Amino acid sequence: MSSNNKTSKSRPQPTVRPAEIVREYGPFADATQVAGVTYDGQRVWAATGARLVAFDPASGETTRTLNTACDAGTAFDGKYLYQIAESRIDKIDPATGKVLASIPSPGHGNDSGLTWAEGSLWVGQHRDRKIHQINPETGAVVRTIESNRFVTGVTWVDGELWHGTWEAEESDIRRIDPQSGAVLERLEMPHGIGVSGLESDGADLFYAGGGKSGKVRAVRRPRNSTEH
Repeated sequence: MSSNNKTSKSRPQPTVRPAEIVREYGPFADATQVAGVTYDGQRVWAATGARLVAFDPASGETTRTLNTACDAGTAFDGKYLYQIAESRIDKIDPATGKVLASIPSPGHGNDSGLTWAEGSLWVGQHRDRKIHQINPETGAVVRTIESNRFVTGVTWVDGELWHGTWEAEESDIRRIDPQSGAVLERLEMPHGIGVSGLESDGADLFYAGGGKSGKVRAVRRPRNSTEH
């Protein structure tokens, strides 16, 4: 009993607050889901299964579509898109939609979120409750971070690692310690609203995929999170 008390005292409780959804986009034409989400500095890209859809976050208007397999996470490295397609990750030229290279995904088809940071790809492993940092050229796993919930979307912003969860109709966006995996902060989504893909706009918003709702939701990022 005393050891349990010590454990609970040694790990501070996370800050928990309701997620502030500021806008919804979609559903998009001919799309029944949104899995991965990324942001290229101007447009939000949403993976809808067989097409990547890019839209203007200010107007909500669709500006591009690329016909490509896209059933999970999406990332952007400043020049190229990366897209999970079953057991592989494709590197895609966003101007042409051409697949330039492919690497094996670490979950062999059980992958979820994807983001780019510090020269690496970061891949969520849904039911394994893990996030892998991988080499974008080879797919080799560099290191692994454990979570205590199903991992969906993954994103980095201002040195903070955030990921989405979705389990039994309950979903949140959480900031975790990138070394220990400890949960530092949680933004709770309303009951029944899930988070599939996740990406930061580099400032005040997260873009969260809504799974089979076919929507992308803009969620306010707490600005005091970097002050903890």
